[in-house]
Amino acid sequence: MSLTREEQALHREARELVKLRRPLTETERDIVLGNWQESSTATNALDGAHFTPTRLAWDMRLEVGGRRVIDLCAGIGRLADAARDKWVRQWDGAEPREIVCVERNPEYVAVGMRVLPDVRWVCADILTMDPKALGLNGFDYAVANPPYGPRVQRAGSGPRYRGSRFEFHAIDVASTVARAGVFLIPQASAPFEYSGARYYQERHSGEYARFHRETGLTLTAGIGIDTSAYQDEWRGVSPRVEVVRADFEDMGTARSPVSDENMV
Repeated sequence: MSLTREEQALHREARELVKLRRPLTETERDIVLGNWQESSTATNALDGAHFTPTRLAWDMRLEVGGRRVIDLCAGIGRLADAARDKWVRQWDGAEPREIVCVERNPEYVAVGMRVLPDVRWVCADILTMDPKALGLNGFDYAVANPPYGPRVQRAGSGPRYRGSRFEFHAIDVASTVARAGVFLIPQASAPFEYSGARYYQERHSGEYARFHRETGLTLTAGIGIDTSAYQDEWRGVSPRVEVVRADFEDMGTARSPVSDENMV
């Protein structure tokens, strides 16, 4: 993806801030998070990385509960930053959340460690890592904007799902480390259509039916976030996506059973 002159200038500013030898201020962290270009790394096209629009990330945090949160396929930490919920938690006197970010691109990890130094960063592929060996379990919530698209390279699989959709593999992995999760996935993979639609309707693809059958997991709309409001805030792409929620402790209990009536 070619960058405009303005985007190039903002990325250079972000890159120079990352190089500073002192800790970054909160304002400087926001500048890096908002302006670091995911396309700046050589592997971006194969990684399928598209950072979550900032305002959408802050809406998604409304779905996140608990003290321990893990961000899978974290990029440079936009979802993790929103999940910190720093100012709200200061107002109500709550303790800071313990957050872990897992990301396979070492360049993103290096940036993430600068903008979120109070977060534990793990450079690993979520589909080949050993969560127990890394101490990655017992989280209250998992969050993820996993890679999607036909060119995304995949080195492994989730523990149960054997299909082709990376996003379903990521959710399958999340179910082994957390009690619940919230994810940003393609609308075509979600079991419903809500964002940009005239009204909410269930629609189950054959691949979702396979995911549900092999994992026992059911995805729901949660509080309902219309992601079409942020359609123009992505960089280089305009994906039609949905925010889905899963309660992993209720595995096997289908809140919205998959039936032939709503298959597409």
